[in-house]
Amino acid sequence: MREDWNRRAREDMHYYVAFGRRNQNEEEFFATSREVVYGLEYELKRLPKNAGRTGWRALEIGCGPARLMKPLSVHFGEIHGVDVSDEMVRRARENLRGIPHAYAHRTSGAELGQFGAESFDFVYSYAVFQHIPSRAVVLSYLSEARRVLKTGGLLWFQVNGLPEEASAADTWSGVRFRAKEIREFADSHDFQMYALEGLGTQYMWTSLRKRPAGWYRELPESAAASQARIRRISNPHGTEPVVPCRGRFAVASLWMENLPGECGLNHLRVRIGEAYGLPNYIAAPLADGQQQINVLLPDGVATGLVPVEVEWLGRPLTPEAIMRSVPPGPLVPRLLSVTDATDLLSGTRIVSGSVKVTMEELARPEEVVILIDGELAGPLLVHCAEPRAPRWELVVPLGERVDPGRHQMEIRIGRRRLPAVEIEVAP
Repeated sequence: MREDWNRRAREDMHYYVAFGRRNQNEEEFFATSREVVYGLEYELKRLPKNAGRTGWRALEIGCGPARLMKPLSVHFGEIHGVDVSDEMVRRARENLRGIPHAYAHRTSGAELGQFGAESFDFVYSYAVFQHIPSRAVVLSYLSEARRVLKTGGLLWFQVNGLPEEASAADTWSGVRFRAKEIREFADSHDFQMYALEGLGTQYMWTSLRKRPAGWYRELPESAAASQARIRRISNPHGTEPVVPCRGRFAVASLWMENLPGECGLNHLRVRIGEAYGLPNYIAAPLADGQQQINVLLPDGVATGLVPVEVEWLGRPLTPEAIMRSVPPGPLVPRLLSVTDATDLLSGTRIVSGSVKVTMEELARPEEVVILIDGELAGPLLVHCAEPRAPRWELVVPLGERVDPGRHQMEIRIGRRRLPAVEIEVAP
């Protein structure tokens, strides 16, 4: 790991960390962190409100050149990052110069021995474990994260949740995890789970709170004494109190009152009609105490008024509520983007010789035909990036037939024709 990532850092550090394009400048590179930083900042709402941020301590596993540490440093009294690469740590220290409470350290590659137990309020990792070829190493890091977290502290991390490949993992395409493995880790290490999203994608992430050992033994009393209820049911993609019965928007948001503070996804079930949905997200409490639980609907939910009940620890937690289920709208293929296949920041200027076309609500990718100036292009390389959307990435090699300059690219899906897109092929 150290040898490979030192080599990648010397070759093109910004590309291998953010892989948006080759030779990114500093401004472009740090701009790629905004969406991830926003999500991490939201997780901080779960920390106690009476705790001053100047007292919070954070740790990033796999900090790279401090792409996330630098913007997140404003939220903590002290922030640390570890990385296996000497080159990454050296650059991180340069980028953190002038931030006296931010520190970058080299790690052995599997443990956090330089930090004491119960040291941090927040531990996080993004786009790191997906590159580690050993499941044992990833699990070692996660166990170490529990050790260094304070009781009540938060652990947020991302892993690759795509199906396993036949080829062996390496230090770029690392191991992949199933949602079941993450749930089992949370249970066996006394974590309360708030989120497990991005199922079946490269970016599956989870949010966990460290609880005392054996904490769940006293929870049945909390469930019995709870006065939780479902106040209303809506769809997280809008504000209307209706939920499509299937498709990408078949997700119910349950707006809860009096949800027990210990309630996590680990031992939560939601009955929707005659089957159980899949709870995958519990939001931080709002100012009025309400909390949102998102539930993926099971197959076969009927349209109309459907009963919904929340169970926790094997017993009912709420009285029955009613969800209004409606038929989904038709799938309408949408073109999300056309970019260079490897230089994602170059837009429609194609520098690598291949074009990446990203589409959503594409039911049958095998029907897609792409033409350049009226000539059939291909063969297409097809990858499902998000099965629920469904979102597909289609890579089109241009070959020597397409000269440098401007060209018209047309996308056909069966009888449907999308508006032409102009691309510019670099010399």
